[in-house]
Amino acid sequence: MTGKAGWSYALIRDINSPANHIIRSELAVVIRDKYPKARHHFLVLPWANIDNVYEFSSLLQLIPVHIPLLKEMFQLAKQAIELNRCHQKEFAMGFHMRPSMHRLHLHVISKDFVSARLKTVKHWNIFRTDLFMPFESVLLELQERGHIKHRPEAYINSLMDARLECNQCDRQFDTLPALKEHLLDHLNSAGGEPITDTRRQPGTARANRWNTNKDSQAG
Repeated sequence: MTGKAGWSYALIRDINSPANHIIRSELAVVIRDKYPKARHHFLVLPWANIDNVYEFSSLLQLIPVHIPLLKEMFQLAKQAIELNRCHQKEFAMGFHMRPSMHRLHLHVISKDFVSARLKTVKHWNIFRTDLFMPFESVLLELQERGHIKHRPEAYINSLMDARLECNQCDRQFDTLPALKEHLLDHLNSAGGEPITDTRRQPGTARANRWNTNKDSQAG
């Protein structure tokens, strides 16, 4: 596959390369996002051919039988955070309302959002508006409704143009560069150091096998 279609299947190719694995289990695997939008940005993907939160094939939706898989993905996400000597409270975990890549993937992203890869207003809004569906809300909807309801396209499009607002205070901005400079100030105040490129960090090529409890509760 070439062109746009080939690009949208890149995650499936990435998880098939053991060199990309950070942690893996029988059900899922953790890799680094190749275009991180923060200092730490991981993706958790199932081995099963589940396309997104709405569907696991062209005909069938994600259904309650997949709840143990989602909980396994959550546990792997927490372990990836711990492996990088970070704390869960510093991260957001969720799914995009309108995913652009094939294969279900849980974003595990640090809340600093300091990255040269954060280049557009869309990049910010897909993580900082309702376009980012928190893991807990997706799990709860699946438990209560039995499937994840498609959101209206008009609603999704309206969120793309939301006003830029800092996720760490109440300041609003007219431009992304101004917001990014402000986010860097937050990071510097906290004593953090930006990571300029996470694609070649030590340990990326060595996967760690963890024994996870498939029946454990998320949270």
